[in-house]
Amino acid sequence: MTGPTKPPHAGFPPAQTVATGLVVAIVGFFSSFPIVLQGVYAMGATDAQAASALMMAAIAMGLTAIGLALWFRAPISVAWSTPGAALLAVLAVPEGGFAVAIGAFVFAGLLCLLAGLWRPIGRFAANIPPALAQAMLAGVLLPICLAPARALPEIPQFVIPIFLAWLLAGWWNRLAAVPGAVAMTAVLVAWWGGVPDVAMTGLITVPVWTTPQFTLASAISIGVPLFIVTMATQNIPGIAILRSNGFAPPAGSMLAGVGAASIISAPFGAHSTCLAAITSAMCAGEESHADPALRFWSAVVAGVGYCLFGLFAGLVTAFAALAPPMVVASLAGLALMAVLANAAQAAFTQAADRDAAVVTLLITASGITLFGIGSPVWGLLAGAVVYLVRRAPH
Repeated sequence: MTGPTKPPHAGFPPAQTVATGLVVAIVGFFSSFPIVLQGVYAMGATDAQAASALMMAAIAMGLTAIGLALWFRAPISVAWSTPGAALLAVLAVPEGGFAVAIGAFVFAGLLCLLAGLWRPIGRFAANIPPALAQAMLAGVLLPICLAPARALPEIPQFVIPIFLAWLLAGWWNRLAAVPGAVAMTAVLVAWWGGVPDVAMTGLITVPVWTTPQFTLASAISIGVPLFIVTMATQNIPGIAILRSNGFAPPAGSMLAGVGAASIISAPFGAHSTCLAAITSAMCAGEESHADPALRFWSAVVAGVGYCLFGLFAGLVTAFAALAPPMVVASLAGLALMAVLANAAQAAFTQAADRDAAVVTLLITASGITLFGIGSPVWGLLAGAVVYLVRRAPH
């Protein structure tokens, strides 16, 4: 299979690809920024570090998308790892704080870079049974998705309108569900606590450097699960979607590209840059443009949009800080419900793997920590034992 030929002229992007790219940028950023904030706050980030993390995550995926799409003339859509951010949100703050978490982000990025340059690592990630990887993701997401129900008795005046906005916007267009909920949240927060003081926050976000600190415990309990969940739920599906639409840029080069972007942006707080899945289908499909050779422009325009949104991440973070407790967590839970449903369905599709999947899910969702290693690793290990025993010959 070969990718599309280069377009005969550089020119300007067609209007249809511009429209698709803008939709991708809006959906990609506003559908998941609450989860990114939840994740970095859970790792011990300050408000300034959280704003920097959101900014650099957006700019990293924007610049990487622009570079890969232009280099390979393919609609390579790039994202931050939403499942990875959800993973961080349920882990305990590492001993040593955010600097240690950043060291784990660098380690996960290094594993992704090596997976692109050295095939055995990529094959290892690809050979993890899909049922276990999806069950681990479902276990990570379950506590987060319970947040709206837990918040309902405390702040019904927020949860009910946000839920209705999510429901009605999703009824109109599934991709509009989370942006609709975000818009309702913004209205409610503005009514409740006002709007950020631009004079204090600044219009353009200021990046904050945090020197990474590396520990074996954080590499195992944060870095390895972050790499696995990102590879299994973002990078590998992203490559498959491109190929299913007739594009075949080198997988190793794409993995190396997003891995390098992760390493470079991590000291500024960004947790993981990866290939996109849902937005990749939007850029690579016919809705982008009838001519496959021009679809790469959608990924380029989306990348520009991500960079622009990233510049104003400080305002987004300051606005979220004005919300009452549990509001942003509730919004994140609603945003991840569809991801949870898909992960659970994929985990339990094969009857032979259901025991292993349920063990993985339950241990991961338990939130236990043993020997400094978090529940996702133990869930995956326990599930692997059950998987091997169930498949062993009698």
